[in-house]
Amino acid sequence: MTASAGTQPSSLSAVEPEPPAMAEGASKSGSVVRVAAWHDGQLTDTEGLPAVAEARAIPNALLWVDVADPDPPTVQEIARLLGLHPLIAEDIMEGNQRAKIEVTDELVHIVLFSLDVRHPRPCEIDIVLGSGFLLTVHEADWDPRNNPHLRTGIGPLLARGPDHLLWALVDQVIDGYFPVIDQLGDEIEDLEDRVVNSPTPETLERLFLLKRRLLEIRRATMPAREIFNQLTNRDLALISQEKVLYFRDVYDHLIRLTDELDTYRELVSGTLDIYLSTINNNLSLIMKRLTGVTVILAGIGALAGIFGMSEAGTALGGKEAPGFWLITTLTVALAVGAWAFLRRISWI
Repeated sequence: MTASAGTQPSSLSAVEPEPPAMAEGASKSGSVVRVAAWHDGQLTDTEGLPAVAEARAIPNALLWVDVADPDPPTVQEIARLLGLHPLIAEDIMEGNQRAKIEVTDELVHIVLFSLDVRHPRPCEIDIVLGSGFLLTVHEADWDPRNNPHLRTGIGPLLARGPDHLLWALVDQVIDGYFPVIDQLGDEIEDLEDRVVNSPTPETLERLFLLKRRLLEIRRATMPAREIFNQLTNRDLALISQEKVLYFRDVYDHLIRLTDELDTYRELVSGTLDIYLSTINNNLSLIMKRLTGVTVILAGIGALAGIFGMSEAGTALGGKEAPGFWLITTLTVALAVGAWAFLRRISWI
């Protein structure tokens, strides 16, 4: 170890700690690259950036390249190896895209967002379908291999073509929306009961959070309808006619999802209206009661002012004592009568 300036080197040099071992499949910058290649009826599943070039060199191999936590150098290198358009590579590196589809002569670029009940923030997924390969780029929160369609392995899906694997992945993404929507629906029902029985500012805050959450989900799902509309109705060379039926099924799920979203948004808006109506009704009830109390006190004050009750102490011991007690009796009778009348008309 080199001694710093102004100090003498120690006779026993310190042992430098070894750097932590890099996780298998991780690039030097932290991206995790996994490559699955189907060739001659066999699947090769490897990890690491060099595996992309090795798999790409296999003639007629069908590839799935998956990148988690992407960084610009890794994306640029994979884009070069797969022959991606520079604008597609730029969109993947920048992120923060809206759900969309871009079609060129040789590529189909899809941007979707996954939702999970455990992760409130949507996770952006970039998917690029090319001739003989499928590329997925995403954050580590979403694991494409945790997919019901992959329970039998990647090989059977990849053997049917990258477009079939594309269907399996997007079907998982869209189906993942339903548990989130169902959870929001349960919360809306709970808030409806709270609004009717005991509305509180906390209930109003939860309603606004729900409304914002539904808006975020709608922003992620509405553009996705255009994606699957093109996948099912547009003649794309990279997607076989057989797979169009699969994508049409996903499109149907997405339409049902957006219909449920619209229903829940209307329920939240209706619940907000009920909350405001309940608060206004409670306020009106309070004002009615205050008005009733004011009527009672006004009658008492009128009698006291007319008959000069400011000298009540003198009146008790003088010749005006009978009149004082008469006015007091009238005051009590007026107060009780006003209270009974207001009670009868449900004002207090």
